[in-house]
Amino acid sequence: MLLSMTGHGSATAQDDQVQVLVEIRSVNNRFLKISVSGDVDADVQGKIEAMARARVQRGALNIRLQTQFLSAKTQYQLNMPQLEEYRKQLQSSNVGVESMAAVLSLPGIVTEMMSESKMETAWPMIESAAQQALENFVSMRANEGTAMLKDLLSNCDLIDQHVASIRELGPAVVEAYSNRVTERINRILQEHDVSVSASDVVREIGIFSEKVDTSEELVRLESHIQQFRSIANNNESSGRKLDFLTQELLRETNTIGSKANDAQIANHVVEMKTIIERIREMIQNAE
Repeated sequence: MLLSMTGHGSATAQDDQVQVLVEIRSVNNRFLKISVSGDVDADVQGKIEAMARARVQRGALNIRLQTQFLSAKTQYQLNMPQLEEYRKQLQSSNVGVESMAAVLSLPGIVTEMMSESKMETAWPMIESAAQQALENFVSMRANEGTAMLKDLLSNCDLIDQHVASIRELGPAVVEAYSNRVTERINRILQEHDVSVSASDVVREIGIFSEKVDTSEELVRLESHIQQFRSIANNNESSGRKLDFLTQELLRETNTIGSKANDAQIANHVVEMKTIIERIREMIQNAE
């Protein structure tokens, strides 16, 4: 099952003491990178990160938590660094703040103090919201991966069609060259009364045939496409393996392009390279 590295998931949980919101967003990344933010301590952040690592292999995840205690007995503290930063900006812009209430209402100035006992009280709701947010997040990535897989397999089918066309054109290229050589030799014989043995002609055509023979590259292309399909349909998402196979597809296609001495084959090569580039762009987003 192919999974997208981009996704979003959120969830809330609430009891009679606390209300929790957990939101998860992710973008592409070669490795797994998780950032947890919110008004929770390092221990809770570590637990949330461990939960995410158990479900995700690659991508840059940003997990944001918001907790609101419903009890009237709540302690708050001033965020002094943030307050100082606001002061500097206000001074530089010559904008005055007329009251302390206005200062305290600025975002990030007043934060709720999360004591250890409050963390213990809030953890069941935090865990519940985080689990549900992860479920929603993974579900979205799976849905995007399903759509991606359909598109990838469709592009593989297009490559198969071009490979079949190139295979059909191969003998015609050698035949056309053979006709040109024979015609050229006949013209020389008529003009200069020169004798050329049949073995020389056959050897010349054989050398050309070997130079333009792309049968090995076509066989490897077909093998890579078969492996690509098999890996893409695995139960596990294997973006790295598919990325490697995509590079191999491009390498074999470039070799065919350099060996082919035919305009029609060259056109097929250009089309295949365009398709492979589309595949590569999609694979960059696969876990």
